[in-house]
Amino acid sequence: MKNVPLLDEIADAMPYELYRELNGGISIVPQHKYHPVARNNDLYILGEYKRDLIGNSIVFYYGSIARVYGNLPRDEFYKKMEHILHHEVRHHNEYLAGTDDLEFWDDEQILKYLEKNRG
Repeated sequence: MKNVPLLDEIADAMPYELYRELNGGISIVPQHKYHPVARNNDLYILGEYKRDLIGNSIVFYYGSIARVYGNLPRDEFYKKMEHILHHEVRHHNEYLAGTDDLEFWDDEQILKYLEKNRG
C-alpha cells in the first residue's frame, strides 16, 4: 500500500475540526470491496464512513482504489484520494449535524447505476 503516506498528507491538509468525534480515526485496508448491488463485480466501495460500538471511523479500501484508479498519474490519483476523503468526512459531519443530504445523493447514484445496468 504505497499510497498510505499520500492519505496522511491529504488528511493533514484538512482542518482538524472536521475530525471531531472521529474517534476511530482513518484507516486503509488492503482488500477490495464490492457494493452489495454490484451486477458484474463492477461497482467498488472505495471508502466508508462507519459508526459502530468502537466509534466513528473512515475506512479506505486500497484494493478497490487500486483497481479503479491504480493506473492514474500521481497527481490525478491524489485528487481521487482527496475526493474520497472529503466525501467520507462529509458523511461524518452530516451525521454529527443530524442531516443525511450526502446519503440521499449516494442513494440516487446507486439508483442511476441500477437503471443503467438493468437485466
